[in-house]
Amino acid sequence: MQHLPKRAEIKGRLVEPFVGSGAVFFAINPRRALLTDLNAELIDLFRGIRRHPAEVWRRFSAFPSSKEGYYEVRAFDHGSLDLAGKAARTLYLSRTCFKGMWRHNSSGQFNVGYGGQDRRWAICNESLADVSRRLAGSCLRHCDFEETIAECGEDDFLFLDPPYKPGQKEIFNDHYAWSRFRFADHVRLASVLREVTKRGVRWAMTTTSHPDVLRLFSGVRTVVLMRGRKAKPSGEVLMFNYEEAP
Repeated sequence: MQHLPKRAEIKGRLVEPFVGSGAVFFAINPRRALLTDLNAELIDLFRGIRRHPAEVWRRFSAFPSSKEGYYEVRAFDHGSLDLAGKAARTLYLSRTCFKGMWRHNSSGQFNVGYGGQDRRWAICNESLADVSRRLAGSCLRHCDFEETIAECGEDDFLFLDPPYKPGQKEIFNDHYAWSRFRFADHVRLASVLREVTKRGVRWAMTTTSHPDVLRLFSGVRTVVLMRGRKAKPSGEVLMFNYEEAP
């Protein structure tokens, strides 16, 4: 966070093309934001909580607390549910699946096994109400990152956390067959970031430390991210295109 701008230093919007959990969005708590992702179920989760926080909580709380019940909910057809139902299902699965992973098979169906109820009640009705308030000034959209980045203006701040495996060139795993992020996607991402840099857009990105990916961003400030008590390299880096951290 010491390398990212504070809320008051973002004149336009915080823009996140790979919003994921929204950790940076919630940490900065910007006045306005454009939050997008290629995962439609994730965007429906945020939209549902923003619009119907109490109803999402009611349905989430009513879901079963058993392994058998988990697989019943997992089998629901996401597309047939209303917005509150979509959000409640995604929230329930993410809080009760194995290690909180979100993974799809080659048919685009969520396929993570049961993980238990320990993480389910770490959230509450007040949590969803707070998330709803924080999302009030945000535009939420399901789309490819290139479309989102193309909209950025000079006053916006762009934060990116694309899919990657630390230290690896690309994600290559059959479990992620439905939505892989290949080296060609890193190349495409590097190209659009060069374009917005010419327009004066500030951006920061976490990504893999693989040399082939780093070479795509030669000349960009890079901080090696460390982990553990012994501060060993994590296989990840933070890049940003401004001369000094704001």
